[in-house]
Amino acid sequence: MKKPFHFLFSKKLLPLYFLLPMLFLLTFFLFSSGKDAKAFDNLTEDIFQNELYGNTLNLHYTLANPENFGVARYEPMLPVYSSDSGEQSEAVLHDYITRLSAINIKHLEEEQQYTYKLLERFLSHTQESSAFPYYDEPLSPASGMQSQLPILFAEYAFRSVEDVEDYLALLDQTDEYFASLLVYEQEKKAAGLLQADTSLQQVREQCYTILSKEELAQGTHFLQTTFSERLQKLIQDGKITQSEAKQYEAQNDRLLSTVMLPAYEALGDGLFLLMEDGTSTPTGLCYLPKGQDYYLWLVEKNTGCALTIDEIKAILYPRFEAEYMELHEMLSAREDSISLWIQILQGSSFPLLTPEDMLADLQERMRTDFPPFPSGLFSSDAPPALSVKTVSESLQDYCAPAFYLTPPLDDTENNVIYINEKTTPAGLALYTTLAHEGYPGHLYQSVYSQRAMSQDDENPVRQVLSYSGYLEGWALYVEFISYDYAAALAAEEGDEDAAYAYIIEKHNRNMQLCLYALLDVSIHYDGASFEQIQQVLSSFGVTDLETARHVYDYIAEEPSNYLKYYLSYLEILRLKEEAQEKWGKDYSDLKFHTFFLNCGPSDFSTIAETLEAD
Repeated sequence: MKKPFHFLFSKKLLPLYFLLPMLFLLTFFLFSSGKDAKAFDNLTEDIFQNELYGNTLNLHYTLANPENFGVARYEPMLPVYSSDSGEQSEAVLHDYITRLSAINIKHLEEEQQYTYKLLERFLSHTQESSAFPYYDEPLSPASGMQSQLPILFAEYAFRSVEDVEDYLALLDQTDEYFASLLVYEQEKKAAGLLQADTSLQQVREQCYTILSKEELAQGTHFLQTTFSERLQKLIQDGKITQSEAKQYEAQNDRLLSTVMLPAYEALGDGLFLLMEDGTSTPTGLCYLPKGQDYYLWLVEKNTGCALTIDEIKAILYPRFEAEYMELHEMLSAREDSISLWIQILQGSSFPLLTPEDMLADLQERMRTDFPPFPSGLFSSDAPPALSVKTVSESLQDYCAPAFYLTPPLDDTENNVIYINEKTTPAGLALYTTLAHEGYPGHLYQSVYSQRAMSQDDENPVRQVLSYSGYLEGWALYVEFISYDYAAALAAEEGDEDAAYAYIIEKHNRNMQLCLYALLDVSIHYDGASFEQIQQVLSSFGVTDLETARHVYDYIAEEPSNYLKYYLSYLEILRLKEEAQEKWGKDYSDLKFHTFFLNCGPSDFSTIAETLEAD
């Protein structure tokens, strides 16, 4: 662009026969550039809207005000599976890829080029999944929709009367939704890819206990109590009357009893009919046809790291050895290290007791090394509101120790962290969990990214691209930093023993997660048996057979899950080292964290390329 203008306005005038072709080329370039930019915007708008129209839950959790993003009035619907769903998805995906490949990336603005790279890799990798029909498992015991759907319903925000009616319409579709999942499981069995009997049995038990006639009759189920609580806000805002709220509550009770409860029971009964003799147990993916190839695909999907198994092992093994040696040295440095470590962790001596105090402390300690929130299009730079809630007793057995619900793109002001009191004790464990889920973890990263994107008017299509490795890698990265915060807090309180014990625990957890990541690879790619995994665990002090079985079954049922956290965390450390080398004396943790947050969410290949070009 500079050269033509330089010639046109230089003191030495060019001959007319030379000037005219250059004007033509310049006009043609500008026309082509504008055409590609428009085509890209149209494509990304289509992808964004299409992904949300077919799944009202995704739409509601992505946008608080869909009309501001061109999403017109829609019919509330759950994504019901059908036997031809795969073919339909492949056709749509092929259309996206064809349209994207027709666009010249060089004709796009810098922000568009970054989104183009993300989209190109994301669509290409998604297309590869067509080689693995029925390998996905939507009803796994630990993270299946049978336990996730009630939580999504319980936190479905009521911002308007339309939201209440959409919610009830979705509730009325749970029978069709679960029936379609059962069809999928039946087709999985026909393809020889059904999960193990013991896993199916766990899912069946959840189906029979997540909703119960007794709780519904008493009006004490969390889908009843949370529904009434959300209606109160609409009453206070004058959007509905008490009488209308009572009518909505009656409708909710009816749908829970006559639609959702029978849907759960039918799903549980249907899974029973799929079981064989009830004795088969989970095994690695490598025992399935194309199992190793699918595992590699899944690892890349869940981590955002395009690495071979040999490369993954070459990263994990040295890291495990380093953490093992660090832990060994700390335990050997003092005679009372082990007893001190156990005593401190089992005791209740942590200086902060409430989640609110812990979150306030974390926000203060992170201030130096992490950037403040951007002033987003819909937000100020003030910290968002946060509620810390406990997981309902009826879901404690099926939920993670804690989780954070990502707010809509255009409403980062209201955030919720759930704590599972059954599996998350107080003290250090709660403090580091709140760092993982809150500050500087998921809440901070999500709000930062969403406000930054809205501030820069970036393409919202990035909100429907999934980068769980980026998200979980960051949360684990800052969780480990929070152990240092905890040690500093203990030292400030004059408890040097506790500070020492906290750092011991930091290395212990790091080593444990690295070990589980290695076991993940061993089970799913190398075909390690339960007996082999049990031997490995026993060498590290896990001698209880039931505990070993739980570890093996969980990893077997959730392939690549530990890699999603730990390998992604190590990728952040690798990027950090590259930034230190590249930036030299200009490096600071604040600068790196700002760079990483401004790049994401993303896959790690694109972030690495951005760092290299920085």
